[in-house]
Amino acid sequence: MDQPILTIEEREAINSGRWFSSLSPSLRHDILRCSYIKRFKDGDLIAARGDPPEEWVACAKGAVRVSSTSITGKQVTLAYVEPGIWFGDVAIFDGDCRTHDAYAHGECTIVGVAKADFRKILNIHVELYEALLRLQARRIRQLFGLVEDLNTLPLRARLAKQLAHLVRSYGVPSLANSNDIRISLQLAQEELAQLLGASRQRVNQELKAMEREDIIRIEPSGLIVRDREALMRIVESDT
Repeated sequence: MDQPILTIEEREAINSGRWFSSLSPSLRHDILRCSYIKRFKDGDLIAARGDPPEEWVACAKGAVRVSSTSITGKQVTLAYVEPGIWFGDVAIFDGDCRTHDAYAHGECTIVGVAKADFRKILNIHVELYEALLRLQARRIRQLFGLVEDLNTLPLRARLAKQLAHLVRSYGVPSLANSNDIRISLQLAQEELAQLLGASRQRVNQELKAMEREDIIRIEPSGLIVRDREALMRIVESDT
């Protein structure tokens, strides 16, 4: 049965989010006061492409896999929304339908604010308009950065950059060695390859090369990063 409130860990994930934590205490209070909690199992559909924009949401636990389906019927993963990240506001603003599917990746908790409540908060807190503009500007910068990386960086550098990002977002100390960082987000190599715009075979080759260099270790349960500084050196050497 769903819990009616956030756990301590889930609330901390929301409150410590870079964007949300920059808001005034009164605005944060009103957003959470109007919010509701939804919990999903791995693979559950959270929102479908073409759905009307009925809520503004944030990930509080796990990850939200944003994907699209090609004309051949193949599902392609575009991004993973991590805890503390809010999304869904664009569709509310322009009134258009959802552009992508969103699925729970692992056990996932979502904080939602209904569209009507979202608009009420906007009317009360003018601050939120400027905050959302900053959020959109950050997304655009990230998008331009991804396009630039795709066109200028070799796959090895893009992979190292993606692994470094996953360590920051989902890294936990390994039980076997505190210097090793386990990426808790479970990604198949095909899913990792989709994020990088490359084939699974090429990504597998680069992962194996990094493993031989003792930068990472590949285990059945996921990836372990053994040398974060080496990952950053790979990125910096190609920028």
